[in-house]
Amino acid sequence: MTRPSDDKGTDAGGLSRRKLLRVGAGVALGAGAVGAGWVGFSQDGRQATVRTAGGPGDPSSPTLATKIKNLSGPVETGPFASPWTDLGIPVRCPDGTMLFVCGDTFNGDHVPNPGEPADDWRAPVGLRSSNGDVNNLRIDGSVGGGHARALVDEPHNPVGDKATTAIPSDAFVVDGVMYMHLMRGVIYDTHHTDFWRSTDNGETWEYLCQWPGDLHGGQFQQKTYAVAADGWCYVLSTVFNRDRDSGMLLHRVRKERLGDPNAYEPWGYADGDWRWGAPPTTVFGVRKWGEICFRAMDGKYVLTWLNMNPLSIRAMVFPLPTSDLTRTLEQTLILPSDPRAEAANLVASPYGGFVVPGSTFGNFHIIVSQWYDPRNYRIMQYKINMLS
Repeated sequence: MTRPSDDKGTDAGGLSRRKLLRVGAGVALGAGAVGAGWVGFSQDGRQATVRTAGGPGDPSSPTLATKIKNLSGPVETGPFASPWTDLGIPVRCPDGTMLFVCGDTFNGDHVPNPGEPADDWRAPVGLRSSNGDVNNLRIDGSVGGGHARALVDEPHNPVGDKATTAIPSDAFVVDGVMYMHLMRGVIYDTHHTDFWRSTDNGETWEYLCQWPGDLHGGQFQQKTYAVAADGWCYVLSTVFNRDRDSGMLLHRVRKERLGDPNAYEPWGYADGDWRWGAPPTTVFGVRKWGEICFRAMDGKYVLTWLNMNPLSIRAMVFPLPTSDLTRTLEQTLILPSDPRAEAANLVASPYGGFVVPGSTFGNFHIIVSQWYDPRNYRIMQYKINMLS
């Protein structure tokens, strides 16, 4: 859960909230509000300026967005004791339903303010749309029935004046089996990450494995998986801390060995060339990252992410997992705004940006989270037009 403010709040009993987003003011509609580029290093080792939407050489039309609906809130998900939730990583289950894997979730008439007890705090939870069609989503059920329960055990143990939680970074399906990756520990101080699977459409989850939080300098904390047609899953990862500079690493793992930490093979630069098995090397320079989502789609790959500076939800499309991302066009999908000025792709305090299964490049949908006061904390569905 990420609140939009310049200050760090505290949870009930002084427990630390997630780092708060900074809301931009006076932003313009469409992709043109993004600067000309960011300097990094290309895969041949030369300095390169990332191509951004609205910058030099941008061939695309402005990227526009349309809000489809609120997916959560007192009306939408209150009947499942989950009026306040975020993230909502969408995964189409083997039975055709759509499960939204959510983060910190609360009951009650508002999100707890600093010093208030947290009412029925759970993470993660699974909210379900019985219709898995990207064009007809509506949450009408949950894992747990009338009271959404935590998908796995997370007691929110106190750690000093803070508490642990379990934040999902991805959920996906391979050969009829669902997988979920969680970041465990105090928010933005990941102790370890763990990996789970479900064979009953997300109703119950089996533990598979875990990774230490400091692996690869912490850059293996936040993981997202693209399930390819070549027998591999490709994994992009970053530090899970919006205040920390982080590279983005690429690994691959055979589908049948997803639960084996030793089977993850890094992509890296060594001896003057890029290759699998070399020491892991950032494929996208160094930035401060929010949520990331990596998917194989329509014979290509798409990456969406929360960009922290400037604040925006962005996307890029490329032909191969090993494509040079420093030379790939960045497109801006969502921009921040004041709550009174929301329109099209202007959204108050946006984060997330997870690709909805069933999307195509001509019908592209994402799940956007929002939190700007105790009664505006939700997940929403947006359709993106003219994604290049």
